[in-house]
Amino acid sequence: MSSISQNALRKRQVVEVQEDEPNDPLLLEENEETEDAKEKSKKRKDKRKEDTKQKDKVKEMKKRKKVRNEDKKQIEEEEREMKMHESVLFSSLYPLGEFGREDESPGEVDGGASLFFTDRSASKVVTTYEEEIEYQDRNEDDEVEIRKAVWVDEEEEITRVDIGSKTRAKKLKAEEGETLIGGSEYVSRSRVQFVKLNPGTEWAQRGPQAKNDDESDEEFGAVVDYTDQDNEGNDCILRSNEDLVVKSSVKLLPGLLEYSKLVDANAEEPSNASINSVQFHRNAQLLLAAGLDRRLRLFQVDGKRNPRIHSEFLEDCPILKASFLPDGSQVIVGGRRKFFYSFDLANAKLDRIGPLTGRDEKSLEVFEVSPDSRIIAFLGNEGYILLVSCKTKELIGTLKMNGSARSLAFNDDGTQLMSSGGDGHIYHWDLRTRTCFHKAVDEGCIMGSALGTSPNGSLLAAGSSSGIVNIYNREEFLGGKRKPMKTIENLTTKVDFLKFNHDAQILAMCSTMQKNSLKLVHIPSFSVFSNWPPTKTNLGYPRCLDFSPGGGFMATGNAGGKIQLTICFYLGSTLVYAQVSQYITGGLELARDSLNEAAALRERFALGTNVSRKVAAAAASAAEAAAATGESSFRLPIVQDMTFLRCSISQTLISLLLLPVDGTHAAPV
Repeated sequence: MSSISQNALRKRQVVEVQEDEPNDPLLLEENEETEDAKEKSKKRKDKRKEDTKQKDKVKEMKKRKKVRNEDKKQIEEEEREMKMHESVLFSSLYPLGEFGREDESPGEVDGGASLFFTDRSASKVVTTYEEEIEYQDRNEDDEVEIRKAVWVDEEEEITRVDIGSKTRAKKLKAEEGETLIGGSEYVSRSRVQFVKLNPGTEWAQRGPQAKNDDESDEEFGAVVDYTDQDNEGNDCILRSNEDLVVKSSVKLLPGLLEYSKLVDANAEEPSNASINSVQFHRNAQLLLAAGLDRRLRLFQVDGKRNPRIHSEFLEDCPILKASFLPDGSQVIVGGRRKFFYSFDLANAKLDRIGPLTGRDEKSLEVFEVSPDSRIIAFLGNEGYILLVSCKTKELIGTLKMNGSARSLAFNDDGTQLMSSGGDGHIYHWDLRTRTCFHKAVDEGCIMGSALGTSPNGSLLAAGSSSGIVNIYNREEFLGGKRKPMKTIENLTTKVDFLKFNHDAQILAMCSTMQKNSLKLVHIPSFSVFSNWPPTKTNLGYPRCLDFSPGGGFMATGNAGGKIQLTICFYLGSTLVYAQVSQYITGGLELARDSLNEAAALRERFALGTNVSRKVAAAAASAAEAAAATGESSFRLPIVQDMTFLRCSISQTLISLLLLPVDGTHAAPV
């Protein structure tokens, strides 16, 4: 009894316990509904989270796809830029027209058989979201393709026009009693009539142009090259960097030389020491500059900025002479050292060569390269001439003069070598037999200091330590005639440099011992140009000079570290397209796009309502103004000089450059 009474609950506690027990069925149902609502809420939250994750995943995929596309575009842009730099540096090393084409696939050999393949088995499963993105992109592309031009009127098919009652429309009749025609037929006949009344300019039409406009160009020694104008369209002139102007042989007039001074060739990176060598590459766009600062620099000559392309530093050799091989593949660099350097342009590799086997010369600073790029001739000690192979860079032979050797020059085909020196004689060497086949005294010469030959090998110029320059007919000189054709006495100090231009109508001669001692000789008349050097221009102490292969540019290096760039104008010295191509691209594209727009607007102008005519006329005028702006941007900045107007880039040629234009370019009716 006692134990039972101790565990017994009070009456109130019993009631409370009974109330806590869920014996009521209604309460049970409410609890179940609450649990169901919680589960549904939880499911909705989970679904929202899942949707958010899916959206984030889609956004991430789109972002990745965008990044891949941007990376691909960046890689393509870098490849195009690298090809452009390669074409600027090495265009002459490959066949003409090779640059600008798409490179063949490196993985295709023998009929397109692929050397490599891509295994895509690991990525065959594409998520539904990627498929949706691609499907949306395809739908957008399809929508763009099926869009119609905004000026097409759908009601033209059902419209009937009465051409019998209106006097102005009688010209559109195809038959005598015709009155009603369809809207489309009315549009086509109106266009034909419009073209009859406004035929447009000839240069705005597609197809080969008539060649009756070359007479004005031939008067100035320039003939338009029509070889690129085929049936595929005249815009092929944009696919190549070939010359648009074919230069004809026109004599240079004596007296005054027409020229214009441009920005210094090394203005972007001037030298702090003497410039001892300048030379143009055979593609006429690349200029070599070297001097005592031990740097070999390459500049792209455009006449405006002349950017530096490459620079090479030689630690142990102040450069006294540097020269391109005639094939344009290498640069030979020499100084007052027992060795010389060879710089490979294609691989940007600098090799040190020497000392030469069996020789103890302490200086290889004076040399010449044969026009066939086979032999390098160095001046040695005690009248020796060292012959080095351009291919192996090994000594292959020697020639010996009676006196000291001071200057060298090759003939036009590289089979003969001329030399002069301390005994005042000019030697002619046959490089095939390594023998001297002719030796003669240079008239009035005590010590020979410089030699120069014309590009065709017919003329020989010999300078001496007294400042006298004798010009010989080489064939007559070899035949026994000792009298020079002309003796030039305009220099009073030692002649250090002689150089003919590309057509042998100008001979440049300079002395490094006196300021402004640079003279240009008119070869046909054997007279010196009276306006060179310029009176208001300080040339300093000239050290070297070179003419561009096309005859347009002349670069002069001086002891102050500057390379003065001058453009020479004369009838027959024409700027080729390769030298001004960068000025053509922007202006020509703008002109073509604007003329296309103007042609379309002119069509709307002729066929639209009065309001649309006014709007289209204003838009067409604006487009033509933009075309004129593009055409003017084609011209070089130096066109401000009136002498440039005498060159071959005439108005006819500028018009021909704007040939490929769609539509009709005509005035409003």
